[in-house]
Amino acid sequence: MDMKDKGVLHLVDDDEAIRHSASFMLRHAGFRVQTYKDGVTFLSEVSTKERGCVLLDVRMPIMDGLAVQAEMIERGLDMPVIILTGHGDIALAVKAMKAGAVDFIQKPYEKQSLLSAIDNACSSLADKSTKAALARDALAKLSVLTGREREVLDRLVEGMTNKEIASDLSISARTVEIHRANLMEKLEAESLSAALKTAFAAGIGFEGKA
Repeated sequence: MDMKDKGVLHLVDDDEAIRHSASFMLRHAGFRVQTYKDGVTFLSEVSTKERGCVLLDVRMPIMDGLAVQAEMIERGLDMPVIILTGHGDIALAVKAMKAGAVDFIQKPYEKQSLLSAIDNACSSLADKSTKAALARDALAKLSVLTGREREVLDRLVEGMTNKEIASDLSISARTVEIHRANLMEKLEAESLSAALKTAFAAGIGFEGKA
């Protein structure tokens, strides 16, 4: 299923330079793109009948990305959301994924990373049987983690940095890096967002789950 056939890419970012460069790149790749200078503008112009995907900056004036995402849910704007985040906003990105965002991309992002995230957004439209299969696969992957690797993953799901995890577990930051690298290899995750998606698919991070 090609995202180009699924509607418009709605790019919501208060940084004019990013709106210009990203929309140019995406249009060149064959997508239809609509840009918005902030979340309020996006919510005032978008329709519940819209189809497509939302590229949503997590830090914006007036309404941040989490607030926009919550309002989308409230209004029934059922479009997959990809969070655009700075390096220091990983905890916010984790919150957004718990709230239903399908992926997050750290700025400055590479073209292929963004296109891959859009493909993932398209895949998020899968039916319940596919989601059940993803959950089984995620649980199988998690079963091979060591106790310490699982502790590190649990804290990544909480949005902690390596340094914060090291302090919380009373181990060195280097040891956290090793456990993090090992768990990502076992989860077949090439990025933090991929590891988080596996964890969320298994129910980690949600009260009463896993």
